[in-house]
Amino acid sequence: MGETKRKRGRKPKTPTPETLATTSASPSPPPTAAATSTDDDAVFSVSRVEIIDPNSTRRGRGRPKKHPRLSDNPENGERKLPAGPTSADSDPGAAWDGAARVMPSMDAVVKVFCTHTEPNFSLPWQRKRQYSSSSSGFVIGGRRVLTNAHSVEHYTQVKLKKRGSDTKYLAIVLAIGTECDIAMLTVDDDEFWEGVSPVEFGELPALQDAVTVVGYPIGGDTISVTSGVVSRIEILSYVHGSTELLGLQIDAAINSGNSGGPAFNDKGTCVGIAFQSLKHEDAENIGYVIPTPVIMHFIQDFEKNGAYTGFPILGIEWQKMENPDLRTSMGMKPDQKGVRIRRIDPTALESQVLKPSDILLNFDEVNIANDGTVPFRHGEPHRFYLPHIQKYTGDNSKDLFSQLYLVPYLRSEYGKDYEFEAPVKLLDKMLHSLRQSPDEQLVVVSQVLVADINIGYEDIVNTQVLAFNGKPVKNLKFLASMVESCEDEFLKFDLEYQQMAT
Repeated sequence: MGETKRKRGRKPKTPTPETLATTSASPSPPPTAAATSTDDDAVFSVSRVEIIDPNSTRRGRGRPKKHPRLSDNPENGERKLPAGPTSADSDPGAAWDGAARVMPSMDAVVKVFCTHTEPNFSLPWQRKRQYSSSSSGFVIGGRRVLTNAHSVEHYTQVKLKKRGSDTKYLAIVLAIGTECDIAMLTVDDDEFWEGVSPVEFGELPALQDAVTVVGYPIGGDTISVTSGVVSRIEILSYVHGSTELLGLQIDAAINSGNSGGPAFNDKGTCVGIAFQSLKHEDAENIGYVIPTPVIMHFIQDFEKNGAYTGFPILGIEWQKMENPDLRTSMGMKPDQKGVRIRRIDPTALESQVLKPSDILLNFDEVNIANDGTVPFRHGEPHRFYLPHIQKYTGDNSKDLFSQLYLVPYLRSEYGKDYEFEAPVKLLDKMLHSLRQSPDEQLVVVSQVLVADINIGYEDIVNTQVLAFNGKPVKNLKFLASMVESCEDEFLKFDLEYQQMAT
């Protein structure tokens, strides 16, 4: 009876403090320049979020108290603002200056119209039917425009149209870089350059940096903007040039027509060129961007040599040295790392210095790991293709040579999936055969046309020509000259697999 009975009703709740961020009960100060600095540990900003003090008095029942807000009916031509110090009275957007991104120069992005006429490599005496395409590009310094190489491949005519204009200006192609998939254009008409500010280039972004892709993709005629972040930085396969160079992977949408458009960072500077995307049933929003190091190499190569000369590549094939027994058998010390040279291209300058089974420990004083990677940035090692692709053709400091691997015939004969559709014997030669001289080419009989003189040769398809009248065939031009100057009674072609045609 001595105990006091608890009255009926709800049990009082104990307020639980929130731990979203370090806050205080006092009002948040207005944003300053220091508040806009980035922090690696900061995930989001709470400068515009009102934190309720859990120890404050609970609001009673009834209608909520009204707070001052912007008046919908301004009096005397003024807008009423809440009391308190604010710098946004004269400029409503000033409060967002610290958090908003710098808008890129949209007027520098142009639409590229191209008419293509591809050669027919299977029937080289004629061309394929011409077709038209549209893509994107952007203006850089020196009255020049950058776009993708595949946007102007086999061009017959190229025209450019500025944003908001109805005039198409005839463009001149200055250089095409097949490996890096970049092309440089210019326009003679001075009217085109009026009111256009060139795009400025920024540094190589880091992972999770915001990017904005601008261009003219399918789905409309006006300019399009998509946003995302950098999700990967590594050596990528450039589909157009069948090469491997540094590239960025982003999660912003890149569709047909975006090719050649710039990718801007949050400072409004260009960090890359959109050029390809991954189309797969198990992948979504995977696009690829050519980064600024590759772009600057292309531009500086053109400015240095007056033409595009290409990216140097090493004329070697190498093997990883991850197995400890393999390293010991090759005489490597426990603290040494590197890769083993398998084969050397006979046409490369390295063949005069290096030999098979040599161990490559470093390149330009950059150490090579046993898995064939080199240090790049923290947590981002790359294959040691990275150091030498920063060189230029003709550099005397290193044994480098420039070589361009083109497979136009296989693409013409078997389409874009030639790596899966072409005969194994041709793919094996393309992937594993080494040239014995700089001018050596693979000459192939694609088909034999029906004629009385060609009876019995109908089954000869995609067969290599080895010799003509007993003389080895170096390339197609050499074969044509031998046929034209031949005075023998018969024209005898020696083919692979001991076949012969006369």
